[in-house]
Amino acid sequence: MEIQNRNIDHGKAFDWGRASEEYAKYRDIYPKEFYEKLAELSLGVKGQNVLDIGTGTGVIPRNMYAYGADWTGTDISENQIVYARQLSQDRQMDIDYFVSAAEDIDFLDESFDVITACQCFMYFDIDILLPKIHRMLKTDGHFAVLFMAWLPEESEIAKTSEEMVLKYNPSWTGAHMTRYALETPLWCKDLFEPVHMLAYDLQVTFTRDSWHGRMKACRGIGASSLGRDEIAAWEKEHLEYMQTVPEVFDILHYVTILDVKKMGGTCWCSK
Repeated sequence: MEIQNRNIDHGKAFDWGRASEEYAKYRDIYPKEFYEKLAELSLGVKGQNVLDIGTGTGVIPRNMYAYGADWTGTDISENQIVYARQLSQDRQMDIDYFVSAAEDIDFLDESFDVITACQCFMYFDIDILLPKIHRMLKTDGHFAVLFMAWLPEESEIAKTSEEMVLKYNPSWTGAHMTRYALETPLWCKDLFEPVHMLAYDLQVTFTRDSWHGRMKACRGIGASSLGRDEIAAWEKEHLEYMQTVPEVFDILHYVTILDVKKMGGTCWCSK
């Protein structure tokens, strides 16, 4: 399913389904500390019914499964959901998955204690989605927006890899990430109130192979509309670069967790 957003990659189409094989293998990178923090905040724990929108290959539901919540995952890409189901079945995890654009989700009122969106909130039409999230959450239910990105100015490997992606796909807007301060978003008004706003650094360990796979599975390469020859040329150059770095290395990432609670009231949204 191709996605086009004028604010992302300058409107150039992308499709996560094109990268599903690499995504399933290489995008499951969040360290244990990340999931422990979610559990510490009572997001996705025993006794809760949780919906993960933009679930991709089910990274969040699968890794939080051991904490005891009942999980449902949705994603716009059929191919992503195919991998999510297979990976969950391989681990004997009882997780429900559905193919759906976030804006088309239509579960019953007050179905979920928690709704999560990891690495995907920027893709959604919040004027359509937020009232649905509010409706589907139980009284005092929580909506958590999760994000983790590498910091290229603090990692020569990440910076060089970004430059190679931009060489082949200059439209990619996923580069040059820096730390940013979390603030109460305007869309909270009358719908949600902040409970936790956390931001912290986290080292993520990679091998040459896993970092190469992580970069190939990004929006700028594997999910992009680049041709096979262009992707092959990038891959050749990046693999050659990987031979110049240590076999195992850490990449510093920046994590943000915005946890808001459902309030009463009617919708107020703004684009």
